[in-house]
Amino acid sequence: MPGKSLTREWPLAASLVTTLLYLLFGKGWLADLSSPLWFSLVTLWLFAVMGVSAFAVVRHAECLAERLGEPFGTLILTLAITGMEVMMIAAVMYAGKGENATLARDAMLAVVMIVLNGMTGLALIVGGLRYHEQTYNLQGASAFLAVILPLSVLGLILPSYTVSAPGPVLSTAQAIFLIVMSVVLYGVFLAIQTLRHRDYFIAPAVQKPPESHVAAFTAHYEIRGVAYHALLLVAYVLPFVVLSKQIAMPIDHAIRTLHAPVALGGFLVSVLVLSPESLGATRAALANQLQRSVNILLGSVLASISLTIPAVLAIGFIIDKNVVLGLDPINSILLMLTLILSTITFASPRTNVLLGAVHVLMFCAYIMFMFER
Repeated sequence: MPGKSLTREWPLAASLVTTLLYLLFGKGWLADLSSPLWFSLVTLWLFAVMGVSAFAVVRHAECLAERLGEPFGTLILTLAITGMEVMMIAAVMYAGKGENATLARDAMLAVVMIVLNGMTGLALIVGGLRYHEQTYNLQGASAFLAVILPLSVLGLILPSYTVSAPGPVLSTAQAIFLIVMSVVLYGVFLAIQTLRHRDYFIAPAVQKPPESHVAAFTAHYEIRGVAYHALLLVAYVLPFVVLSKQIAMPIDHAIRTLHAPVALGGFLVSVLVLSPESLGATRAALANQLQRSVNILLGSVLASISLTIPAVLAIGFIIDKNVVLGLDPINSILLMLTLILSTITFASPRTNVLLGAVHVLMFCAYIMFMFER
């Protein structure tokens, strides 16, 4: 059994070896990315290693979820994913030459669109096809959206209309207020989620899936002690931080060389980090654990917005770089439509395939307007 456990952690060895190699030789390897072959090799290598590391983080977070129970399990998962996202954004901001002032905004919009439209739509479709209708705790979803809506509008739409600072940026006083507001709101929400109203985020007894579904969901995991999984989760996250700085240069180079939309950088960051979380939410829906899917999906959006905004604004102060948060009119409309649609979707305790299809089509619209303005 111990040998099998060590064999299963091969992504950690790959991550550590890659991190060591890039610490020693990365500066030279990334100095000249003009060769398409070399650029492709370096980029795919980094994406692959970071991808398997992210999946390993999710695996250990889900094992902790089984040990600790809800809502602590999905909270650990969303905080781990959001932490990796913030680290990648910070790395790209530091590595950029000034073109990355919009990266945080684009990444946060991408998180909202990927999670609330792509991931939510997929989870509702696969769950609806298998079970026709699925149920969850409506009060928990309402609590998530009650914080997501104001922070999304204040952080991503309102800066385009303020006049205290030129451009879609916040003045110093406005930025400080938004930092404090985001942290306080998220702190209050965590108190509600983990202390006063934990039952909002747990499926009611009448809605809990059969034990066979729960067993199938965790059958391929070897669940051990809390300390074991927590230690390995941290061990996977730390190399991820170092590699985030390395992958910033290929992303920046690709956008400049291919004249791709600037928003593509934030989208790629979000896709890389959210892909394992998407798998977790989809698997939970297939196991008829929609409450877990809702906690993962809405929790990741809330954590991303409420923690990324303070982090990037603080980084902007430190490196003396303007952080553009305000969206353009097209993306503002897409964001508002997504928030309204999500409010409608989670206004009923039952979901079906139709709601999932609408969310997926909204995600396709976001992709289309990214490239075709």
